[in-house]
Amino acid sequence: MTDTATPDPTPEQAALFARVRRMMLIAGLTTTLAVAAVLIAIGYKLFRAEGSSPAATEHTLRLPKGARVVSTASAGDYVVVTLDIGGATELRTFDAKTLKPTGRLTFATEP
Repeated sequence: MTDTATPDPTPEQAALFARVRRMMLIAGLTTTLAVAAVLIAIGYKLFRAEGSSPAATEHTLRLPKGARVVSTASAGDYVVVTLDIGGATELRTFDAKTLKPTGRLTFATEP
């Protein structure tokens, strides 16, 4: 078995190899920097969200006389309260974080 001898690269080839190595180093460092930035952003979101829970609040909703709460539900960022007011059904929505009213929907029968 004979060993194949590889000739030394010419000066042009050596310069090309050095240029390719430099470009690969730049690409590798750029990729590493991009992955690090994504991981930092994810970590920031996770750790910032833990301590940002709002303080407990207490609110009183005044209902019309004779009204009763039929049901309550949470839908995304809203709390929905279903009321029965004198035979008519009404939905009231509130923002889940601030508990401020965001809407009212009344259902009534046609005369």
